[in-house]
Amino acid sequence: MNASQDTPSAAERGQRREQVLAALRAALPEHALLWRDEETNPYECDGLTAYRQSPLLVALPENEAQVAAVLRICHQLNVPVVARGAGTGLSGGAMPHALGVTLSLAKFNQILKVDPVSRTAVVQCGVRNLAISEAAAPHGLYYAPDPSSQIACTIGGNVAENSGGVHCLKYGLTVHNVLKVRGFTVEGEPVEFGSDALDVPGLDLLTVIVGSEGMLAVTTEVTVKLVPKPQLARCIMASFDDVRKAGDAVANIIAAGIIPAGLEMMDKPMTAAVEDFVHAGYDLHAEAILLCESDGTPEEVEEEIGRMVQVLETSGAIAIEVSRDEAQRLKFWSGRKNAFPASGRISPDYMCMDSTIPRKRLADILLAIQDMEKKYGLRCANVFHAGDGNLHPLILFDANDPDQLHRCELFGADILETSVAMGGTVTGEHGVGIEKLNSMCVQFSPGEREQMLALKSAFDPAGTLNPGKVVPSKHRCAEYGKMHVKKGLLPFPELERF
Repeated sequence: MNASQDTPSAAERGQRREQVLAALRAALPEHALLWRDEETNPYECDGLTAYRQSPLLVALPENEAQVAAVLRICHQLNVPVVARGAGTGLSGGAMPHALGVTLSLAKFNQILKVDPVSRTAVVQCGVRNLAISEAAAPHGLYYAPDPSSQIACTIGGNVAENSGGVHCLKYGLTVHNVLKVRGFTVEGEPVEFGSDALDVPGLDLLTVIVGSEGMLAVTTEVTVKLVPKPQLARCIMASFDDVRKAGDAVANIIAAGIIPAGLEMMDKPMTAAVEDFVHAGYDLHAEAILLCESDGTPEEVEEEIGRMVQVLETSGAIAIEVSRDEAQRLKFWSGRKNAFPASGRISPDYMCMDSTIPRKRLADILLAIQDMEKKYGLRCANVFHAGDGNLHPLILFDANDPDQLHRCELFGADILETSVAMGGTVTGEHGVGIEKLNSMCVQFSPGEREQMLALKSAFDPAGTLNPGKVVPSKHRCAEYGKMHVKKGLLPFPELERF
C-alpha cells in the first residue's frame, strides 16, 4: 500500500480497517482500540483545525511492549502510523492518515524519577510540560521551556516540535534542555538517543530526533534537565507609540549585551484582545508593548532591570512599568500566556503562523503584515518571541467560509515567504506538519530537501511514520513553482478542509 494521503473509498477503508483490527487485537485489549466514527472523530485534527481527516483506527497502548507490538504489526502490514500526544500542535503534524493508525500515547503520563542531585527528571512522553515543574518544585527546581500551552502539551510533543516558550531566549528550546530520548523505530525496535552523561559514544543523534515531528521514531520516555528556581524575577512592561521603535528596542537590548529571561512583543490588536480577556494591565493606547524579564539574585535583577530600563528609554518607550511584586509579574505574563485563547474570543477561527526573522527586521515584518491585512481582507493580531525573532501572527478568519479560508492560506504563505526573504525561516517551534509544506519549497533547495528525505529513509525506508508531512516531494515543489502564492493561488486542494 502506498503511504501517500490519497483519498480512499469507504469500501477500501472498511476492508483495511478489519484487517488491521484483527491483527492489533492480538496485541492490545479491546478497550485500547477505537475504530467507530464517534470514537475516532476527536482525533481528526490537532490545533490546526482547518484540516481534518479521520484515522482508520486509534490505538491507545498502556506500556512499551504494546507500543512495540503496534509498530511491528503496522510495519508488517505496511500501514502508516501517526504518533499523537495531547493534540495541541499548530501545524497539522498529528493529523491522521486516512488508511493509517493513530498511535495515542496519552496513557504514558507518569513521572518516573526526579533527581535533585543531578538536576534531572525522567518522564514518560505523555507527561504535561507544566507537571514536570510542579513535581520538581519541592526541590527548588523547574523545567525551563514553557510553551503557552504548557498546561496541556506533553513532553513527547515538545520533543517532536522542539518547542520553546517565553523564556527560551535565556534558557533555550527543548533541544537545549533534554539529555536523552527513548522510544521505538518504525519496526518496533527499541532505540535511545543521547545519554545521562554530557556526551554519548558513537553518533550523537539527539538533535536529529528533537524536532523530527514523529517522522523518525516514536518517543516513549524523556530525560530532561532541571534548573534552579531563581531567587527573584521582575518584569518590565514598556509601551511604544510606534512598532519600529519597539522592534529597534529589542535589537538594542541584545546589542547592549543583555540576555533577558524573557523578551516578548505584542502589537495593538493583540494587546486589546488579551486585556479584554485577562485584564493584565496592558497599555491599550500603545502601538506595541514589550515584556522584558530579568531573573537571578536580587542584586543581579536590580542591575539588569536598571540597564534594560535605560535602553528602553533611549529607544523611545513612552511608558515603562516594572512589576512591584510576584503577583504583578505573573499578571503581566498572564496576558502573553493567554494570547491564543483571547484571539479565539474575537474570531470564529484563527491560523497561527510560526516563522523567524533577524531581530533587526521585527518592525519590517510587522509593517509588511499590516499591508497584507489590506491585501487579503483579513485581520491579524501579532505576538512575538521577540528576543529570538520568532513570530506568531494569528490570522483571524471564519473556516465556514471557503473564500476566507483560501485567503487565510494565502496570507499565511505570504508571511512565511516574506520571512524567508528577510533572512529568516518558515518555522521556529511549531513545526512544518502539513501547514508549511509549500513554504519548504521556497526556503530549501532541491539538494537540501533530498538530504532531508535521505535521513528520513535511513530511519523509515518505507515512509510509513507520519507520511506526507514535513519534507515536500519533488512533484509538490514543482507544482508549487507553477502556482506560486504571489500569483494568488495555492495548489493541492485534496487536503480536506473544514
